[in-house]
Parts: sequence; C-alpha cells; structure tokens
Amino acid sequence: MLLVNTETIFGKNLETLGLVKGSTIQSKHIGKDIAAGFKTIVGGELKGYTEMMEEARKVATERMIAEAQALGADAVVCVRFATSAIMQGAAEVIAYGTAVRYLD
Repeated sequence: MLLVNTETIFGKNLETLGLVKGSTIQSKHIGKDIAAGFKTIVGGELKGYTEMMEEARKVATERMIAEAQALGADAVVCVRFATSAIMQGAAEVIAYGTAVRYLD
C-alpha cells in the first residue's frame, strides 16, 4: 500500500474511494508517568512518551491501511496525522487520508 502526503501520484490516474482513518489512544503506566514528571524538572527528551507516540502513529497507520484495503485501494493520498490530549499521560493519534484506486 502506497502512502503519500500529496494529492496525486505522478503518472497515475486515480479513482477516489473515500476517506479512511485509523486511530488509537495510548498512555504510559504510572511508573513512567512519574519518571517523566521528574524529567520535566531538569529538562530533556521524555523518551517514554516519544516511544508511546511512535507506537501510536504506527497503530493508527496500520488501522488506516486496513480500512483502505477493505475498500480495494491501491494507495492513500493526502495522508495526515493529528493528535490530541485525552487526559494527563494519554493521547489520541489519528491517521487519515483519501483511499484511491489506480485507473491505469
């Protein structure tokens, strides 16, 4: 499955199948949350949260791809990611785009 953040795929005529998305809500366990709280005092990267967000993007992308495959898509164009805080230590990540089929 080809994923691009552009509106078109060079050299391909596309049929639009529709919006596809995937999302997840992730959180860290209390131990890592407390450790991250201490880290904010001295500064630096919060590696536990970086890992959490990387995993969330991966899961959201996989779910978006599954939705596109169910429509018979060859690719997803205009891929975007959005995040929102659900509560302290938990975030939602959504991946979305337009599922397309090649006409060539």
